[in-house]
Amino acid sequence: MKLIIKLLIGIAAGILIGLISPDAIVRFMVTIQSVIGSFIIFLIPLIILFFIADGISSLPHSSGKLLGLTVATAYSSTVIATLLSCLIALFLLPGMLAGVVPEAAGSEAQDFSPYIEFEIEPLMDVITALLTAFLFGIGLQVTANNSASSALKDIINQGKKIVEKTIKRIVIPLLPFYIAGIFTEMAASGTAFTYLRTFAQVLALALVMHWLWILVLYAIAASVSGRKMFSLIKVMLPAYVTAIGTMSSAATIPVSLRQAEKNEISAPTREFVIPLCASIHLSGSAITIIICAIAVMLLTPSLPTPEIMMLVPFILTLGVITVAAPGVPGGTILAALGILSSILGFDETALALMVSLFLAQDSFGTACNIIGDGAIAVIVDTEASAVKRLK
Repeated sequence: MKLIIKLLIGIAAGILIGLISPDAIVRFMVTIQSVIGSFIIFLIPLIILFFIADGISSLPHSSGKLLGLTVATAYSSTVIATLLSCLIALFLLPGMLAGVVPEAAGSEAQDFSPYIEFEIEPLMDVITALLTAFLFGIGLQVTANNSASSALKDIINQGKKIVEKTIKRIVIPLLPFYIAGIFTEMAASGTAFTYLRTFAQVLALALVMHWLWILVLYAIAASVSGRKMFSLIKVMLPAYVTAIGTMSSAATIPVSLRQAEKNEISAPTREFVIPLCASIHLSGSAITIIICAIAVMLLTPSLPTPEIMMLVPFILTLGVITVAAPGVPGGTILAALGILSSILGFDETALALMVSLFLAQDSFGTACNIIGDGAIAVIVDTEASAVKRLK
């Protein structure tokens, strides 16, 4: 929650600076934002490479059927939730945001360019990083007992730790300044308040979609298990509330395991599914990303008008990219910035707006992820029990 407060302070400070400061100060803030943004873009392929490769290579070799069922269920949940949210957002948001497309104040509105163009070229593009991660991750799974593979896995694991510490100790503390720079420029050009007026509507829609998907997941869980949907949800609510406070799926695992036990999920299933889904099942975060992406596209004249056929490839890739999300507040959106840019054509301003919107509700997206894990655990446990009975 501290990060959200800092983010709000950054937005407020940026608007105030943009409204009352001379152009020189505005350009200084834009320069800060440009430098931080360039560093974040540099990190994106490394996040994807190390986190996905490590995630795939770390999947347990035992319980192959349980693993396959869990991964398939989690990925399907994320993709279907995102697709459903996409369809609803495409139907509702054009009307909700009609007439609020921001325009710069005055015909002679100034373009506040940074003092220095500080660009750091990423080591590889996003798709190359994704394919490389799959190549090494699957390769390490196949050659798990090889000494050379063990050495490579250690390198990947250490790379993941370095990137994660960089995000925690450098990127996350700098995000409020990054956002402040964006809103300084928008306030100076007269568009900041137009964007802010739309934020509440977009985030409200995201929260509604979170709970719609939670109800869908638990309806499926209740159907396959023969149990009461709202009773299952009620038991998992402490995990939901804990996730809102911690903004971390990993930090909520102990509570999720305790509540899964109260929902009578067998020990082998809950001890396998709950920790795994904390990393691979991010339906709530994906719902927020697609809704915010559509809103930003509608508010940004330079971006294409969002259409379902354009967004389907993004949704399918997002389901994979979320596996690379670092376990820190805002980690999911940082991992997704690459495909927002490469697939949907988002520029730096649009990416910064995505970060602002996402972080404003990150705790609720995390809570949706967590409570959804409980439903997946019920589904997997029921299916696994059915398979055992058939043998």
